[in-house]
Amino acid sequence: MSETLSLSSEDLAFLGPYLPPSDPQHSYEPDASSKLPFTTLTYACSLDGRISLAPGTRTALSGPESKSLTHYLRLHHDAILVGVGTAIADNPSLNCRYPGAALKDQPRPVIVDPRARWGRHGEVVRLVGEGKGLEPWVLVGKGVKEAAGLGSGRVEVLTLDAAMAESPHFAWRDVLKSLAMRGIRSVMIEGGASVINDLLTNERDLIDAVIVTVAPTWLGEGAVAASPAKSVAAMTDVKWRQFGADAVVCGRLPK
Repeated sequence: MSETLSLSSEDLAFLGPYLPPSDPQHSYEPDASSKLPFTTLTYACSLDGRISLAPGTRTALSGPESKSLTHYLRLHHDAILVGVGTAIADNPSLNCRYPGAALKDQPRPVIVDPRARWGRHGEVVRLVGEGKGLEPWVLVGKGVKEAAGLGSGRVEVLTLDAAMAESPHFAWRDVLKSLAMRGIRSVMIEGGASVINDLLTNERDLIDAVIVTVAPTWLGEGAVAASPAKSVAAMTDVKWRQFGADAVVCGRLPK
């Protein structure tokens, strides 16, 4: 389904310890008390910790080798999750194009959209029609009237209770529980900034692995940063490896 590069055996060995367990009898049990999926937080950033030039601006950072890494990770997760801001700004495909990946290997696209801002068009929907991706699930707040026009034959709308403080938002544990109840055992959270920062600030205990690509460039002041509102303890089990011109760091957050 793609011209994406294959990773080397050394690359695969580097990533292996941070992948979701593939064997159902594996000693790892995803948060057995609440049945949460194995959750990987992954994104690409610049040397100054920025992920896009400006809000709503699609910014390519990953080189060919680290893009292959992303598609390999997608191959090993049941679902890919992004926030609605990323879905609108980047129009992502949210599918896997690693060599050899077929429709049966595709992860489930998930868009977190409490206010039903996302339309039912775009790359992810086009790929469903072409048989190259799965139907996306869109998580919308209960009672949001705009949700009525969101569903279609290529989009499934799931409703969740949303906190309605300054703007509607979901508790991340509720999001992950909802996915687990629908058979999702692993989820790859790819952004954007508000998703990354909220998870790291408020619910980092839900994250099982962190994989960050660092591109050899600076985006400068005014660019959007992956920067939680408060300090986060240093990762453990940390490993670095170069993928083309990019550096990739893998680790885990203290529970």
